[in-house]
Parts: sequence; C-alpha cells; structure tokens
Amino acid sequence: MTKLEQIYEGKAKKVFRTDDPARFIVEYKDDATAFNGLKKGTIAGKGAINNQMTNRLMALLEKQGVPTHFVEELSERETVVKKVEIVPLEVIIRNISAGHFAQNYGVEEGVVFDEPTIEFSYKNDDLGDPLINSYHARALKLATREEIDTIVRLAFQVNKVLQEFFLTIGIKLVDFKLEFGRLSDGTIVLADEISPDTCRLWDKETNEKLDKDRFRRDLGNVEGAYQEVMGRLLGKQP
Repeated sequence: MTKLEQIYEGKAKKVFRTDDPARFIVEYKDDATAFNGLKKGTIAGKGAINNQMTNRLMALLEKQGVPTHFVEELSERETVVKKVEIVPLEVIIRNISAGHFAQNYGVEEGVVFDEPTIEFSYKNDDLGDPLINSYHARALKLATREEIDTIVRLAFQVNKVLQEFFLTIGIKLVDFKLEFGRLSDGTIVLADEISPDTCRLWDKETNEKLDKDRFRRDLGNVEGAYQEVMGRLLGKQP
C-alpha cells in the first residue's frame, strides 16, 4: 500500500490518501491541545502510545462484535484504516462524575453513577462543540434515527468491554469520547481513537489521573502517565 497526499490534519492526527480508495493511513502526532485548542503543547511519545493503544483496544472490541475502522498497524505511529465519513457527533459515555459533568451540574468529582450516562456534542470547533440531544442531531441532519440508535447501542457495548478490560490492569474508566463513521455502504463503525487523550483513566486504588487531565490541569508528569497506561496494557495484551 502506497501513502499518497495528506488530506486532513487535526489536533492529534494526520490522514493520508493511499493507492487503495477504500483505505487511509492515519499518522499520530505528539501535539496536545485542550479547551478547544486554547491550550497547546507537546507530550513526548504521545503519538506512538495513542496509536498502538488504540489499535490494541480496537482489535479487542472487534473480537467482542464491535465493528471498527481498524485494518492494520504499519508502524508505532501509523495505521491503515477503512475510509469512513465521520458522523459529526462526539459521543461521551460517563461512568463516574468528572470534568464538565461535575462542573456543569455541581456534582463532586468521583461519584460513581448507578448506570452509565451518554451525551452528544456537535463536532464543530467554530461553535465550541456544543452539547446537543438526539432530536437536535436529527434536525441538523447529522445522523438518522436508525444511525443514532446504532451509535448508542455500540457506545454502551464499547463501555462494557473497556470497563471490564481496564479493571484487569488496575484502571477505572471514568468517562471517554467516541466518534463513529459511515463506510461506503452506510454501515456505522467505530472510528477515531481510544487513548489517554480521549479517556479519563484513574488508578483503581489511588485515583491518580493517568490521562490528558494531567496536561489540562498542569498536574505534571504527563508523559509518565501515558507511559504507565501503555505499560500496563502491554503487560496484559487485550
């Protein structure tokens, strides 16, 4: 497979066309942003960790019946993925109160929910990724009712699989963001990434933050936290 021209560059990844029209190559960067790009920096080695972690977790999810865009890992930073049209919805699953949920609703961080919650935000940087509901999503023609139903079902399935796996390596899955895409035939599949950039991960015993919150909140040892998660994951291959 030949890597051709770059067609997209986001905050954390570059996407390249290939000589196969149904395949792209994604290259992960060390760039870090927070607060819709207002805070910028670099986390050394982040791209390699996020790429390899995403691929291992996507492979785990595929085995559990969740369709994904993952095809093949090319190198520590590059992966072949299926060409998808990204659904412009960010899907957030929350198991424990933290971040915006705690701030917006006056809830103390760390409260474990009786059941997971789900919320959507409109994937639009210019608007600040506002929270929306499924009716808004349909009104904006971001997705059909059937697609939203599929996305919700898959998101909760992802949560169940990942929660159980992370607990086996001593990590609580607090909350996380997912993105989905459409294949050429319209099939909805999991896309984007699953990493300390997109998940809140706390040590099971100490509640130490092992994710991008260390960058957002200037907690220090950001690289060490990412390496810790990757080390635990590699110690127990999913």
